Amino acid sequence: MFTNDVETTTISTNRLSDKTGERVLKEGMPKLLELYNKFNIRTTFFFTGYIAKKFPEVVRMVIPYNHEIGSHGFTHEVDKAFDVLNFKEQIEYLGKSKKILEDISNQEVVSFRAPALRTNQYTALALAQTGFLIDSSIASQRFDMLLSYGSIKKLKWLTAPRLPYITKKDNLIEAGNGLIYEIPISALWLPYIGTTLRMSPTLIKILRYILNIEASYNGKPIVFLIHPNELLDETNNIKNVHRRSNNIFSYIFYDLIRSKLKMRNLGQKAIPLYERELMYFVKEKYKFLTLKQYYDVTIKQLSKDR
Repeated sequence: MFTNDVETTTISTNRLSDKTGERVLKEGMPKLLELYNKFNIRTTFFFTGYIAKKFPEVVRMVIPYNHEIGSHGFTHEVDKAFDVLNFKEQIEYLGKSKKILEDISNQEVVSFRAPALRTNQYTALALAQTGFLIDSSIASQRFDMLLSYGSIKKLKWLTAPRLPYITKKDNLIEAGNGLIYEIPISALWLPYIGTTLRMSPTLIKILRYILNIEASYNGKPIVFLIHPNELLDETNNIKNVHRRSNNIFSYIFYDLIRSKLKMRNLGQKAIPLYERELMYFVKEKYKFLTLKQYYDVTIKQLSKDR
């Protein structure tokens, strides 16, 4: 499952920008859609409500390719992440995002991924109450150290189930008898995502090799995450990294160091790297599914087994 988080973040400065959103629409998304179309791959696109409302065509353009449309919350603002929102606020943001996306696409939206993968004890309950069925915000056995916001809370990922699972009613990180189906982003200490791919193409090959062995052993689906803004050239941007925290350690690790790492192989250089990943799974004869397709297949199987 190749998945895409669509937002207005400017990678070089850590700022949210409507200009970047416009470039995502006109440059990043067409490049991604062209790659997927080349290999006849269907994917899931998670849109923030903000970019969908500001640039509705960014949602409409995926419909002819039969990609799934999912929610990435309403905004990617750091101080409005789901791990700091209360239950009522999460209901509001999820409902707002879902309505925007469904009104634009005329499709039911049932899949969710939290901005920056930040969730809390209210998220599973809020998702269920607002009509979502699927979450993909957990990266089982991923270890972020000090390089992402909410990294301390994300330590719980180390104990999360590796295979997709029904979550607890009030906890996305543990299996239970709730209403949300968790499809984890692939990781093994390092996350299998576009940032890792661009930071170290060699490490990603090793990680992919291990994930492929695991998949052949237990059938675990491989879930990759990328952003269309990773395909935008930002070399001409002023490198004044936006400070998102008053904490000096947060600024150094989450903003300065992380920003420099994320600038590697950004833009045109990222395209052949990503195409190599797609080609690998095509050659290995993997079946490509959206999250909703995978949910439909596995839930039906679970029902038969019962």
